[in-house]
Amino acid sequence: MVSTYLSYDLVSRDLQASLKRVSKQTDVSREADYYKANIAKVTSVDDFLNNTRLYNYAMKAYGLSDMAYAKAFMRKVLESDLSDTNSFANKLTDSRYRDFARAFNFSSDEKTAQSSTQIDAMLGLYNSTMVSEGDAVTTETNYFNAMMGEIGNVDDLLNNDRLRSYLFTSYGISENYYSRTLLRGVLSSDTSDPASYINQTLGPQRTTLNTQLTDAQTRLDATTDATARAKIETEITGYEAKLATLQNYFDMADAFQFKADGTVPAGGAQTSAQKATINDLYLSKQERVSTATALNDANYFKQKMATVDNVTDIIGDTRLYKFIKTAYGLTGITVVTSTIEQILTSDLTDPNSYANRFGKSNPAYLQLAKDFNFKTDGTVTAGSAQTTTQQDSTVNRYYSTYNDAQDAADEKAATAYQKAIGNIKTVSDFMNNKDVYTFALKAVGIDPSEVSVNTMKRALTSDLNDSKSYIYTLKDDRFVQLAKSFNFDTKGNVKAPLTAQPQGTITSIGSEYTIKMTRFLTDTAKDKAKTDAAAEVKYYSTKMMTMQSPSEFINDSRLVKVLLTAYDIDPSSVSKDFLKQVFSSDLNDPKSFVNTQKNTAWAEILGTFNFDTKGKLAERPATGIQSQGKVLETEHKYTRQTLEEEQGESNNGVRLALYFERMSHSITSAYDILGDTALLEFFRVTYQLPENFSNLDVDKQAALVKKYMKLEDLKDPSKVAKMVNKFTVMYDVQNSDASSSALSILTGNGNTVGISADLLYSLSQNR
Repeated sequence: MVSTYLSYDLVSRDLQASLKRVSKQTDVSREADYYKANIAKVTSVDDFLNNTRLYNYAMKAYGLSDMAYAKAFMRKVLESDLSDTNSFANKLTDSRYRDFARAFNFSSDEKTAQSSTQIDAMLGLYNSTMVSEGDAVTTETNYFNAMMGEIGNVDDLLNNDRLRSYLFTSYGISENYYSRTLLRGVLSSDTSDPASYINQTLGPQRTTLNTQLTDAQTRLDATTDATARAKIETEITGYEAKLATLQNYFDMADAFQFKADGTVPAGGAQTSAQKATINDLYLSKQERVSTATALNDANYFKQKMATVDNVTDIIGDTRLYKFIKTAYGLTGITVVTSTIEQILTSDLTDPNSYANRFGKSNPAYLQLAKDFNFKTDGTVTAGSAQTTTQQDSTVNRYYSTYNDAQDAADEKAATAYQKAIGNIKTVSDFMNNKDVYTFALKAVGIDPSEVSVNTMKRALTSDLNDSKSYIYTLKDDRFVQLAKSFNFDTKGNVKAPLTAQPQGTITSIGSEYTIKMTRFLTDTAKDKAKTDAAAEVKYYSTKMMTMQSPSEFINDSRLVKVLLTAYDIDPSSVSKDFLKQVFSSDLNDPKSFVNTQKNTAWAEILGTFNFDTKGKLAERPATGIQSQGKVLETEHKYTRQTLEEEQGESNNGVRLALYFERMSHSITSAYDILGDTALLEFFRVTYQLPENFSNLDVDKQAALVKKYMKLEDLKDPSKVAKMVNKFTVMYDVQNSDASSSALSILTGNGNTVGISADLLYSLSQNR
């Protein structure tokens, strides 16, 4: 009879060849093909449990064949949230159940319009876009002011896209519909000259419109019929709108000094006052208050305050009045013009003055009164309304408060977005929810009023992996960025987020990494290791949700360490070049680099990533509730289980040796050995302990395990090999009887009686 040592050596010497031989067996390959072909069709736990072949295949792969009957129990395992330490699978001491749950995505990767990471990214993008828009306003204003001193003629202005855009925004002119001839003539006109282009071209139109308006108003006054009056009022509105448009052109002409031939006079194209006029118009057209707006308002305030001689000058000037209210935070609806007037005319030496009486509950009232020098009758000597110190106080207050209302509105919009996004299940939901739609479009820099519903719907339902899809015909990266921020399929329904790795896999890797990093540690050392691991897992989870290419992963040593440690691979033994070859491999090509590695874990790892061979983020072939990597892992585990079973048919010791070698990677404490009958038998035989060893108190058993087996040695493959070799020798000496009790645990062919899920769970809690 061949010894256990020799039999084991024949199998393990070239384990990959042994596994390959088993995988080619008809029954094994047939079941593997069925599993790969049908697992993608599974969409729920019920589908999985009801497909006997798929269910039994997976149960065997994870060493749980003897539990196949306990479907109610396994349902609880599969539905466990592995990110919750108190979930059913995580509370079971037998790690096989946790591993089984990790192989599937039943409790994760839920279909959602946006993942939490995507929501956070959208909020951050909105904030950065708003800041960028404000910066852009400042930049464009500075550019306009600087360049207007450089141009030599009106054509220089119209030929410069940025200057022209600034001008058009200021006067509400469409970039798509304008006459260059008309604009050139208007800009070169002197409105005081009856013979100028503008008076000769637009003057007659204005005269005609004014005549029509006067006539319409006369008819309105003479008409009592309601229907007729409504018609005339609409007519009047039309005339007024056309006159306003014409007036814009006259105002534009007055904002420049170009000669009739379009050239710039000696004094320049604009005076400082003309330039300020256009700046004011441009800034007033902006939806958001920018730094440029604040600076412009402050300059206006300073200029006007130099001539103010009565409080009515402030109350009657909308900009001054608003500036002061904003600076002192007096923007509530209860603060009206009379309030500001009474504060500014308060005598601070009089305890009964308005500012003193209400200043105790409203400190801003007192500060406002202190920063101005109006007499109680509202008068002040021109130029003396404020000292330099007082004016600085007011201006600085404005700088610190001018965008408070805007910030509050942004915060309110973000809160509304976060509340509403969870209810978005389709593109139609997205389009119809104003809080979500407006916020998202603004975040990527798209004005909701400038894009049609049809365009947006077609863009969001485009196939981002198809370069010919509709979204790419728009030639606008903003739409692509928006589509990538959401998880809509081509039918407009939500789907699971496309990330570098599925959320379930990320959770699984994080959990396994933590186990590996805290393995065999105790007390303070274990607590510190757990804290450190938690930080790395959080880093890994965050990065993987936003990663766009394999190079990002390969060049981040922290990410590499977490992943490889979770797969029992020493990160220091793997080079970047090796990883590059792995990620450039084609899993469907048997001859590709990753498929020719002895360690099948590399194929499993690659299969968990959603990168194509070109390094682009793309969905892997549909595999249902398992990633392609987990499908491969299940296949490999099934083959390994089959190999062990076959070896057990001729030599139970070989099966136990193979089992221990495989399970040694997951042992974290002496109790893992005591809780697994097969591992316990391996230990007992290896260290020549009597069969009644199991009758001892469990803590005493654990103490003996630690005494005889240095658990830290399980991290070293060479030391594990020595343990196995010792076992194979001792097995032949001590356990020649083929009916080992451990074998019955491995095969499930002993006298085990079926028990309920509840009892199973109760028993699993006891060590």
